[in-house]
Amino acid sequence: MAYTVGEIARALGADCAGEIDIAISRASEPALAGPEDLALAMSPAYAEGLAKGQAVAAMVWPGADWQELGLRAAIFAPRGRLAMAGLSAMMDAGPQIAPGVHPMSVVDPSAVIGANPAIGPFVTIGAGVVIGANARIASQVSISEGAQIGADALICQGARIGARVRIGDRFICQPGAVIGSDGFSFVTPEKSGVEEIRQTLGQREEIKAQSWTRIHSLGSVSIGDDVEIGANACIDRGTIRDTTIGSGTKLDNLVHIGHNVQVGQDTLLCGQVGVAGSSKIGSRVVLAGQCGVNDNIFIADDVICGGATKVFTNVPAGRVMLGYPAVKMEQHIEMQKALRRLPRMAARLTELEKKFSEPS
Repeated sequence: MAYTVGEIARALGADCAGEIDIAISRASEPALAGPEDLALAMSPAYAEGLAKGQAVAAMVWPGADWQELGLRAAIFAPRGRLAMAGLSAMMDAGPQIAPGVHPMSVVDPSAVIGANPAIGPFVTIGAGVVIGANARIASQVSISEGAQIGADALICQGARIGARVRIGDRFICQPGAVIGSDGFSFVTPEKSGVEEIRQTLGQREEIKAQSWTRIHSLGSVSIGDDVEIGANACIDRGTIRDTTIGSGTKLDNLVHIGHNVQVGQDTLLCGQVGVAGSSKIGSRVVLAGQCGVNDNIFIADDVICGGATKVFTNVPAGRVMLGYPAVKMEQHIEMQKALRRLPRMAARLTELEKKFSEPS
């Protein structure tokens, strides 16, 4: 679908100039843009790319001399990435799913599907499921008995939603995600080696054969509004109470949330983050890629953890953490500086040892 420059600017609440009736079909990087593309040049660093491409309209930084850049029209974006979010929402058609329920899908007679659904082939919807209006459900999704999903959901190919999972409005689920799998909970009849190590921090009195008994997951998963779950992410159901994900929170691909975990609102969990069971993560927290959180840990509101940080202890509100084990970022930087000095320090120590070992 094409939009004019003026329509795009009005939708974004941005100023524009020039020939605002120019039709735009796509967004593009400046150097690759054609005459029907809107070149994304939101900072002066992209000006050189405009000269290489064929764009006649671009989204540029405030104060840009768009005519000098060879453009016939411009949209001014004070905050480029925010404008890009609005533009991408306009131009993303999403998966093409035909209206109605595909005849090759199976919907239990007791399920309640809201108005205007679009449900693709090979979808299975179990007994007692309730799905709100305007749901878009792509092929090979399964939604188990008793699940509840709010309005305006988009559930992509191959996602699995378990029994009695409750999800709010405007839910987005990427392909292959699993929500409501059993938690990883096992116990031994006698004290296990893991329990012993937790108490002694490394010492074991006796190593014996052990067998594991499964603890079943009686809880489920409760998810708020405006939550997005990435491809192949996994969220385990709770043991007794539900695992919870707060409104506005976004999970990236391959994130794993263990049983009983509580995640607050507007939190970002990036790719390959793993959160062990019964941990609590506050609101507006950011865990960068490959962060790990130990079980029964509390991470307070507004914490940021850099990539590959491993959190073994509680983290106070607003702190920025980095490293393995996690420490304050500024402390981690000093530790790394000291680590780089170690070879020189070792060489100096060797020289001093030789000097003082020589006979006087």
